[in-house]
Amino acid sequence: MNAREPYKTIAKHDPTSRRRFQVGALALALGVALGFVLLSVFAHVAHVGRWNQIATVLTGRGTRIDTSSPSVVEKIRQLSRVESVDYTMDKIVEGDKQNPYLPNFLVGDKLLLVAHGEVIAGIDLGDLKSSDVSVNGDSVQVRLPAAQVLVTRIDNGSTRVYSRTTGLLVPADPDLEGQVRLTAEKEITAAALADGILDKAKQNARAGVTALLYGLGFHTVNVQ
Repeated sequence: MNAREPYKTIAKHDPTSRRRFQVGALALALGVALGFVLLSVFAHVAHVGRWNQIATVLTGRGTRIDTSSPSVVEKIRQLSRVESVDYTMDKIVEGDKQNPYLPNFLVGDKLLLVAHGEVIAGIDLGDLKSSDVSVNGDSVQVRLPAAQVLVTRIDNGSTRVYSRTTGLLVPADPDLEGQVRLTAEKEITAAALADGILDKAKQNARAGVTALLYGLGFHTVNVQ
């Protein structure tokens, strides 16, 4: 009687299992590749500063803009005076009192003043009218009031009388220095205007109002 041979286990090829393995491996590879692509896109978007825009679309968040012209006018008016240019200079001004008949060494009075003055120019936004502001959705157009000289003053601490000559027969005129100071203010203002202070004031005011309007949420801003 022959002894029974032990049973032998024979591995059988399962085409279904192999196919599942291949599909799983392919899906894993695609997932890794997609992950790298998404990370690259995220890094690029974050670098160029567009992530907030995408987040707004995905989450439904948006900026609420009060598109009424009166509201925008009020916001701009809150800036009050935009003192955008400060101009300083020294000016030598001469003033004198003369007599048409007698010589100066007897009755003359001459004063030489070195004046240090300041001129401030800007725009008074209190003059802004509702008709100067046009709002269309997220776009706004503003026509600013004209630039003007807001302040002209003489710095008394830095202004001095350089010389004073008075005739032998008359006392010094107490009003002469005040008159010369007023003349110095006018000449300093004229010099500032000739140097284009009003154009510079308009440019600086435009920049300030433009920044305010972008801060309110407008996307297109035109300030003239």
